[in-house]
Amino acid sequence: MEFEKENNYIRLIGAADFDGIVEYAVSILRDGGVVLTPTDTVYGLICIPQSAHAVQTIFEMKQRPLTQGLPIIAADQEQVEQELPVVWDDRARLLASHFWPGAMTIACGIRENNIAWLSGRDEAAIRVPDYLFVQELAKKLGPLLMTSANRHGVETPHTAEGALGSLAVRPALVIDGGLLSGAPSTLVNVNCPEPVIERVGSIPKTEIERLLL
Repeated sequence: MEFEKENNYIRLIGAADFDGIVEYAVSILRDGGVVLTPTDTVYGLICIPQSAHAVQTIFEMKQRPLTQGLPIIAADQEQVEQELPVVWDDRARLLASHFWPGAMTIACGIRENNIAWLSGRDEAAIRVPDYLFVQELAKKLGPLLMTSANRHGVETPHTAEGALGSLAVRPALVIDGGLLSGAPSTLVNVNCPEPVIERVGSIPKTEIERLLL
């Protein structure tokens, strides 16, 4: 692997061995570690959902209430429909086809299933980031859990160092992608009779309304 990882801190910009960094991050995640990674919006904390320890660590890092489930990250819309027991209706498909990959989070219902890490959840927020590194992780590992890299209730920093300073616990691996925009994704909930825009972020409300109304 041709990259520097002092203290498990890797600078992604300008790195010659992108594939090697992906594989190294995959190994950390498979071992139940949490990775701090850039995305197309903000820095996020990502883990495999099958590791209860990793999930618990993210809650500890953020000091996030345990009642708030973590969002799901997927490689593409096909992975969502094939690997997740979600209620993926025409409204969800329309939003995904227009805004994925990108800064659109879609909250939808979850069908009855026997997937342990979805136990107790009847709704999930799902996104496909427009960020190749994260997409590659999801392609290799399946759907992942990810949330913004900041303490609960605190604004998400725009840099990896800022995110580290905000967290209560250091992640197993830090991927530094430079300065990010800091604008969150726009969240639309389709698990209701009419779609509800629950958070306005990078995608303006007018674009959503123009598409759905």
